[in-house]
Amino acid sequence: MITVAVDCMGGDHGPRVTLPACSAFLAAHADAQLLLVGLPDSLASFSHPRARVVAASEVVGMDDSVEVALRKKRDSSMRVALLQVKDGHADVTVSAGNTGALMAIARYLLKTVPGIDRPAIATQLPNARGGATTVLDLGANVDCTAEHLLQFAVMGSALVSVLKNEEEPSVGLLNIGEEAIKGSEVIKRAGELLQAAASAGNLNFHGNVEGNDIYKGTTDIVVCDGFVGNVLLKSSEGVATMIGGFLKAEFSRSVFTKAAAALAYPVLRALKHRMDHRRYNGAALLGLRGLVFKSHGSADAFAFEQALNRGYDAARNKLLDRVQARIARVAPLPAAVEASAAVPTETAVH
Repeated sequence: MITVAVDCMGGDHGPRVTLPACSAFLAAHADAQLLLVGLPDSLASFSHPRARVVAASEVVGMDDSVEVALRKKRDSSMRVALLQVKDGHADVTVSAGNTGALMAIARYLLKTVPGIDRPAIATQLPNARGGATTVLDLGANVDCTAEHLLQFAVMGSALVSVLKNEEEPSVGLLNIGEEAIKGSEVIKRAGELLQAAASAGNLNFHGNVEGNDIYKGTTDIVVCDGFVGNVLLKSSEGVATMIGGFLKAEFSRSVFTKAAAALAYPVLRALKHRMDHRRYNGAALLGLRGLVFKSHGSADAFAFEQALNRGYDAARNKLLDRVQARIARVAPLPAAVEASAAVPTETAVH
């Protein structure tokens, strides 16, 4: 049995969304059970033989500061759900709550995997190949070192090996061009570390990629700092919204534009479906000593169910073990690369 601890109170909608999603999830997974964490009165209507309520007396609001969530709301549904993983009662936690609070509490309670300096947020974006590209970091770390980007690449590889059942997924480093000489000093050094990891057989590094490669599906994984990743994520969500708005607007115009829109509708509808961020909901908080998945705060029941599915898949395929094993292999690389660069080149004496 895979046990999922669900923060039922988190997000914009709380139990109105999380409970229907939990019901659908249980119907689809006979080998899963749920710990429904939240205010008992709000969860009293839910009944299933493979689900039980774990009481919490407080809720972390979407506008609560990290300090309030971490220091003052010690019995929040978010914290209690994470404690289920820490104490070994659950294999994974899923929450739609405040992202900053979730990361802070998770890092405080679960700590990081040895060899990981900072946890990262990873999610999938649709690509032209009919699949999805995994991108990280998406906002947990605004300023990153080259070593952090190497760690993100290794953790992302472990995640995609679980999601796609592909042992050596390809990794691209997001840059302003494909050439190794381009980019900041951090990006250049990150490229060196990623190439060293590839040479040692610990990573399938493709090289530098550009923004459009994410949607082309050039690589399975794209690594970047959290500032760039968060802007990228919000832009992608905006595209799907724009397409939906276009369809609605065109059908409300003149007879001619209605006719044109009707002809284009099947294609645009398919595109909207492909770009629908609900289908890819469920971002992994990687690098922690426990599995945590973050749902979009405005998720509906369908989207929240996808987050539950991702958490379940990660637990069933032992994502945490894969991350730890891969990080242990690449941990010596930064020091080795630096030592190699420090060795002076011998010159001939005439």
